[in-house]
Amino acid sequence: MTVEIERKFILSKIPNTLPKLEIKQGYLQTDKDRTVRIRSVTDLDGFIKNILTIKGPSSENGMSRFEYETIIPNKNAKDLFKLCYKPLIEKTRHIYIFDGMKWELDEFHEANKGLLIGEIELKSESVNFKLPNFIVEEVTGQKKYYNSMLQKYPFSEWEKDS
Repeated sequence: MTVEIERKFILSKIPNTLPKLEIKQGYLQTDKDRTVRIRSVTDLDGFIKNILTIKGPSSENGMSRFEYETIIPNKNAKDLFKLCYKPLIEKTRHIYIFDGMKWELDEFHEANKGLLIGEIELKSESVNFKLPNFIVEEVTGQKKYYNSMLQKYPFSEWEKDS
């Protein structure tokens, strides 16, 4: 099992003409100790890769957690999606290289439409990096921005509670 270290940011926009992937993901379990997710990623050529992911609890600062991933066949993914909590998360992921580092810029759809989140995976929590000019605010560790929480409490419902 590996440790995932990432930081998460709200974006004002996503630059045009970036490579992109279409992502559908669902959750089989979401609690404070573990999250079990199935993700289907479709590239521009229509190739589909399905990944089953198990994540442990986040560190106190929300930057790190244990993660296990394995690729599974399409048939298994389709069956597992039927068991997931609804709604599923749907988003377009744009790949952005900035200052030699890879950013994943997510444009959410359906119940989370309008939400733009950027993530950067790091080798350690102490890595320094520059921020692109379209970063609005860091939201690392803010649980409402976790994809598993967006499934339960979508972005489209946030303003209703304000």
